[in-house]
Amino acid sequence: MNVTGTLINYYFHCKRQCFLFGNRICLEDNSEDVKIGKAIHEVKDTGDNTEISIENIKIDKITKDYLVEIKKSDADVEATKWQTLFYLKILKDKGIKRKGKIEFIEKNKADKKVIYLELTDEDELNLGNICKEIEYIIESDVIPPINTKAGCKKCSYYEYCYI
Repeated sequence: MNVTGTLINYYFHCKRQCFLFGNRICLEDNSEDVKIGKAIHEVKDTGDNTEISIENIKIDKITKDYLVEIKKSDADVEATKWQTLFYLKILKDKGIKRKGKIEFIEKNKADKKVIYLELTDEDELNLGNICKEIEYIIESDVIPPINTKAGCKKCSYYEYCYI
């Protein structure tokens, strides 16, 4: 099984969502937030170095110094950090060294929030363990339990979990 950046993000956001998406139960097309995120990517897609696909990942943008990940909001910074670190590791394994830059295009704010990252040896070890855990979750016969959070009502899997 190929772990993707989306699975890394969902692993930190919600193990149940990770399981469902990893088992091809894909409900993102019904989500208004996902549609907004896609629209943001289309608007940002103005240069030669945007939306690059490498194997099983899609990188929002790459520059001379940075791999840039663009998100609609900073609702789950930890998930986005690990997704970006995962992309940095994939690039590093291919001989491409970059730093990470996460841009949050926040609603109702004039300024956007930016976070800078660098992949460390410890991050690489943690990513190996995280990928193994994701594979275990997805291959399990038991779906993870609902873990109610503040953002559940906005999740594309809300109806699956609660209705």
